[in-house]
Amino acid sequence: VQLVESGGGLVQPGGSLSLSCAASNMIFSLYKMAWYRQAPGKPRELVALITADSNTNYTDSAKGRFTISRDNAKNTVNLQMNSLKPEDTAVYYCYAEKFGYFLWGQGTQVTVSS
Repeated sequence: VQLVESGGGLVQPGGSLSLSCAASNMIFSLYKMAWYRQAPGKPRELVALITADSNTNYTDSAKGRFTISRDNAKNTVNLQMNSLKPEDTAVYYCYAEKFGYFLWGQGTQVTVSS
């Protein structure tokens, strides 16, 4: 079972990035999926989640700017991030959970800077 993130990078304030997480060797459609992030010196925090039924929830700082989505046919979960701010700079992690079993991806760096 594996989660692999991609799509991170350097972007200017106000710009956009799209993160993707590819899952393998799991029945992806049964999992709740989420994106977390961790900035230097700060605890890891939830950014957005999407349930197996595709219900979504966002942290206040992400509402209106970020969109989480899933494609069960491709075993992927995506995070579209718009209007990025310097405070969005962090390592972004993909997370999967089902019936108390959970796993993390290795993370992808997002840097918002001019």
